[in-house]
Amino acid sequence: MLSLPCIVERSATPYVALRKHVTLPFDDEIPAILAQLSAYLAQRGLEAAGPVFFKHNVVDMPYLQMEFGVPLAHPVEAGGEFTSGVLPAGPHAEITYTGPYEDLITVNAVLIGWSKHAGLVFDSRQQPDGEWFAHRSEILHNSPAEEPDPGKLRTTVTIKLREP
Repeated sequence: MLSLPCIVERSATPYVALRKHVTLPFDDEIPAILAQLSAYLAQRGLEAAGPVFFKHNVVDMPYLQMEFGVPLAHPVEAGGEFTSGVLPAGPHAEITYTGPYEDLITVNAVLIGWSKHAGLVFDSRQQPDGEWFAHRSEILHNSPAEEPDPGKLRTTVTIKLREP
């Protein structure tokens, strides 16, 4: 099931994430990535203030520079493979999908197509290694550990819009 795309005003949100370069498909890498993120949070006594997200920093299909992270209640310092920052405030184009993760490439394409048709412009730029995004994420509202039925997995795709 796919929601209608919409524009949502998001607030600035501190986060911590594991930075990775991945190649689609990277499904087999996700359990280890999420275990590493969970261990990092536990070692530092940090609690997620919302669901896990997969942030697409640079996209050059099938190659992605990504951050696998969680929102936090307050900013923290991070280092090594981990990074911290603030997800930017402002208008975002969004769509929510209930179904298996393997459909998320199509869900992203639907949101991008709708945005272009509506004359919206993403807060992004072309650079030598691909298209850089101020904020483009897949927010995982539940996981296979919580919901074993892939048809009930809920994911929101959000992409920050350029402000005038």
